[in-house]
Amino acid sequence: MRQEHRRRIIRELCSENSSLNFKEKSITFDQIPNTALNHLIVDDHHGVHLCFVRVHDSPLHKTFNKLRTRFGEHSVPLMHHKLKNYTKFLFVRDPFVRLISAFRDKFLKPDDYFYNTYGSVMLQRYASISTPPKSVKKAFAAGIRLSFSHFIKYLLDPQTEKTTPFNEHWQQMYRLCHPCQIEYDFIGKLETLDEDAEHLLKILGLDNYIHFPPGGEKRTALDWEQEWFANISVADRRKLYRLYETDFRLFEYDKPKALLDE
Repeated sequence: MRQEHRRRIIRELCSENSSLNFKEKSITFDQIPNTALNHLIVDDHHGVHLCFVRVHDSPLHKTFNKLRTRFGEHSVPLMHHKLKNYTKFLFVRDPFVRLISAFRDKFLKPDDYFYNTYGSVMLQRYASISTPPKSVKKAFAAGIRLSFSHFIKYLLDPQTEKTTPFNEHWQQMYRLCHPCQIEYDFIGKLETLDEDAEHLLKILGLDNYIHFPPGGEKRTALDWEQEWFANISVADRRKLYRLYETDFRLFEYDKPKALLDE
């Protein structure tokens, strides 16, 4: 019942006459740019197709963008065959909680790649630091750290995606997984991970071989949202909701009214 409900909501919102409008809704699977297929992972051995919105090591996996790159137009019937015959699933999480988790993991810890690629840009644009330290280690030693407010300003800045596409950790989930073009058989949520994972393993016939460990310790508590957004203006919170509204609605997460109505 839970899965049928989640799938029905997506079908309804992806229909032409739904109240949710976004430009990606009307394209076909074949029109999805190759660069947007990197999270669509294929496991031929188990006959499954999965989309990750969490961390994964894409060089180690067979993905649809690799198929298209390797076989060109000849990959089209192959991909359609897999989409028709494989079990397709994805796991999602509350969009605002996902942003908090991304910020904590990538900017509160000394991560050289994220500091050099994104952090130093944010410090220049939003912290008035014209010449940020050349490494995250030097920045932390000097007491220079990004704030969550800087991160939100970066996401809301219209110039951001004109310069650099959103990183996978904060790109909208529908842009990673294309739920209007791919009819997923199973939609899991991080908030119900333990139940959903066990259910999925039964569907795949792997429940006697694999058991997921409890996932609660790694989740960002929903209760923290109020604290994290305390220094974000209500106007910016509303803009952020609009930026991620498609994810909220497609995957049926409640609109965070307590954050938006203050």
